[in-house]
Parts: sequence; structure tokens; C-alpha cells
Amino acid sequence: MTGAAGSAAYDRGVRDPTPAELELYAAARAAAAGAYVPYSGFAVGAALRTASDAVITGVNIENASYGLTCCAERTAMFAAVAAGEREFTAIAVHGDAASVPPCGACRQVLAEFAPGLVVVYRQDGAPVAAELDELLPARFQL
Repeated sequence: MTGAAGSAAYDRGVRDPTPAELELYAAARAAAAGAYVPYSGFAVGAALRTASDAVITGVNIENASYGLTCCAERTAMFAAVAAGEREFTAIAVHGDAASVPPCGACRQVLAEFAPGLVVVYRQDGAPVAAELDELLPARFQL
């Protein structure tokens, strides 16, 4: 890996992103500009690629009742599902911090539809890629 550093356990399954995954990450970075973050000021964008190669973006949307805030990854997933999409290949997440992987709630929502999804996110300041199964090895299932 060229960009990310960290412990071996943390890096398990993490690799450098492909050029197509970096393009998806650029879409997530661009989407972040539309975030509604009046309380934290921490804008996050997500770009979700469908099996049909469409890209659906989402942003984090904060609320004065902070528990009602929705992350960018879930916003993108919910928009995609509302549009009739059910199969996904990759998601990219961008926030302006050193490391911005999806939170646990987002990982579980993503795993509902695509447990093998490729996730592109910042780790130690650089984009990296990993499969969702590596980031959420023991997801909730019925």
C-alpha cells in the first residue's frame, strides 16, 4: 500500500484503491459540499455505485436533536433503494479528516444489501479500499 499506515490488525484487507474506485471517491468528495452540518461543521459525502453502474450520492444531514442526524452513507443507500436499486458494487466516503471509515450503523445498513461491497474511505489521510465483510466481520442477520 502506498498511502495508508497503521497496525497490521487495522489494515487487514485494506488495499490501495483502483482508478475507478478513486473516481468514485472524487464523486463522494464533491457530494460533501452539499452536506447540512450547522452543528458540527463536519461535512461528509458518499457515492454509491450500483450494479448497473449508476452513481447515487448522499450527504450527512444533521438535526438539532443530534440522534436524528443521518450519515452520508445511509442517505445514499436510502436514495438508491427508493429509486428501485437493490444491487451495489462499491461505496466511497469522504470527510475532511485523517480517517473517515463508515460508522457501525452505516456498515450494518450497507451489509443488508451488499455484504461484499467495496468501501473506499480515508485512512491516515489517504484513500484506501476494503471489502465491507472485512470492516464488519460479524454483522446482524436474521
